Amino acid sequence: MGRRCGLSGWSLVYDPPFMSTLTQSASTALQLVVSLDPQLMGIVARSLAVSACACALACSLGLALGAWLGVAQFAGRGAVLTLLNTSLAIPSVVVGLLVYLLLSRSGPLGYLGWLFSFKAMVVAQAVLVLPIVTALTRQTVQDAEQLHGEQLRSLGAGAALRACLLAWDERHALLVVLIAAFGRAISEVGAVMIVGGNIDGFTRVMTTAIALETSKGDLPLALGLGLVLLGVVLALNLLVALLRRWRVRAEAAGLALNRGLAL
Repeated sequence: MGRRCGLSGWSLVYDPPFMSTLTQSASTALQLVVSLDPQLMGIVARSLAVSACACALACSLGLALGAWLGVAQFAGRGAVLTLLNTSLAIPSVVVGLLVYLLLSRSGPLGYLGWLFSFKAMVVAQAVLVLPIVTALTRQTVQDAEQLHGEQLRSLGAGAALRACLLAWDERHALLVVLIAAFGRAISEVGAVMIVGGNIDGFTRVMTTAIALETSKGDLPLALGLGLVLLGVVLALNLLVALLRRWRVRAEAAGLALNRGLAL
C-alpha cells in the first residue's frame, strides 16, 4: 500500500508485494550475473564441467555403437532397437537410483567410493545421455545406409567400414546430436541430485542449486542461475540452427559444383 499524488490530492495505491519481490529478485539476479558472482560462477563452471565430461564419455561410446547398429544385421536386432528406444523414456530419477545402487557401499561398484562426488554425477549423466546419442546416431547412419549402403557393399566394404564412412559423411548431422545431448545433460536435475547429494562447493550444479535456493527463499541466486541456464540452452539452439544452415549451404554449393563440372 502506497500513496500517489494526483490533481485531486493524495490517494492510496495498492502495490502488490509479489511484483515488488519479483522485481527486486530479478534486479539482484542480473547484478549477480553481470558482476560474475564467485558463488554463481563456481556453480556454473561445475555444471559445465560435469555435463561436458558426461557427454564426452557417452558420445565416445554412443557414436560407435549407434553407427554400428545403423548398418549391422543380426538376429534379435529388432529387440535391441526396441530396448534402445524404450530407454529414451527412462526418467532421470530412475537412472539416478540405478547409479546410486551401483555406487553405494553395498553395491557392486561401492569399492570405488564415488558416491556423492563429481565422478558419480558424470556417470549418471553419461548413462542418461547414452541412449539418446546411440538412438539418434543409429537413425542417422541407417538413413545414409539406405542411400549409399549398396554402393559401399559392392566395393567390398564391411559393416564396420560402412559405419565409419557413413558416420563421417553425416558428421554435420551428428554434431547436432552431440549438441542436443549436451543440452539434455546440463538441464537434468533428478539423477545428479540423487548421486551427487547437492553438496555446497562440491556437487552442487545449476539445476540442483535452483531447486534448493527456491525452497530456501533465496530467489535472486535461483533466478541468476536460471538466467545462465537459459542462456546456455539458447546458445546451444542457436548453434544447432547455424550448423543446419551451414550444412544446407554446403550441400547446395556441392550440388552447384557438380553440375558445373558435368556441363
